[in-house]
Amino acid sequence: MIINIVRFQSTERPFWDELEAELDALDRDGARTLTLDGAQRFHYLYRRSAADLKALNQFPAEIELHQHLEALVARAYAEIHETREISRVGSIWPWFSRTLPQTFRRQKRSFFGALLITLIGAVFGAGIIIFDYDSKGLLLPFAHLEGDPSDRVAFEEGVEEDRMAGGKSTFSAMLMANNIRVTIMALAFGMTFGIGTGILLFYNGVILGLVICDYILAGESVFLLGWLLPHGSVEIPAIFLGGQAGLVLGLALVGWGNRTSLRERLRSVRSDLVTLLIAAALLLVWAGIIESFFSQYHEPYLPYWVKISFGGIQLFLLYFYLFRVGRGDELEEDPS
Repeated sequence: MIINIVRFQSTERPFWDELEAELDALDRDGARTLTLDGAQRFHYLYRRSAADLKALNQFPAEIELHQHLEALVARAYAEIHETREISRVGSIWPWFSRTLPQTFRRQKRSFFGALLITLIGAVFGAGIIIFDYDSKGLLLPFAHLEGDPSDRVAFEEGVEEDRMAGGKSTFSAMLMANNIRVTIMALAFGMTFGIGTGILLFYNGVILGLVICDYILAGESVFLLGWLLPHGSVEIPAIFLGGQAGLVLGLALVGWGNRTSLRERLRSVRSDLVTLLIAAALLLVWAGIIESFFSQYHEPYLPYWVKISFGGIQLFLLYFYLFRVGRGDELEEDPS
């Protein structure tokens, strides 16, 4: 147990300064690599600083020291587990198996914030359908959603030939480009202190709630699940990841309860933002493929139970990956 905070700082600060100097050197030269001894020393400094951060919990009054050391440990963690792993050949698997899910969980509060904002928008959209049905055409971005859901279902199920023949790749590429653009916007709007990100998530929630409620009230729930679940089980979480990144950026800009400098706060979350954005883009690429080659086919061409089962399994696997994979040696606290 630490008895004297002054003695603790005088003993440990040289190690913190050495770690910070090494991080600054890595920031200045992105192509810089460490020798084996240098990497081992860097990892030792990181582990020692992380242990010091935990020890500081005994001194709740040392707020500024705790925040400084927290930001330093977060930067070191990012260097070890994220940024440079992506750039090295053969490091893709560690990034997928550890860095990405750990980054997601470290910033999970922002993810749940994005989810909550979207759900509020969805409730609002459902309310529009229930109380003012005629106004739905003013909000829907796609013309094929404006008509009666039952008419659309009858049309879709009456198509016998492969209506996507020859156009799957083009349609898939269009979906990918559009969804990735929305996700990048969700991150970029974080520069408005997260306000723009919240508005975008709310609007997407309104559209989602409006469409879902419209089909449910028309008695077309099975069609809805078979249509949305295969691609939506990854597309919608990917949008949440983009919103998560935007909120992380917004919180770093605001800096509530964090007395470190703006530059330090942004530097502590930059690797997380890149990781979340790449994850969202990868999911959206997969969602575009699924929507074009799978979701657009309905009964009797493709049974709904097959599509619903596929989407449900996909959603479970994504949940397991994000919340369970790579647990263990990770920072549980949000470094921002």
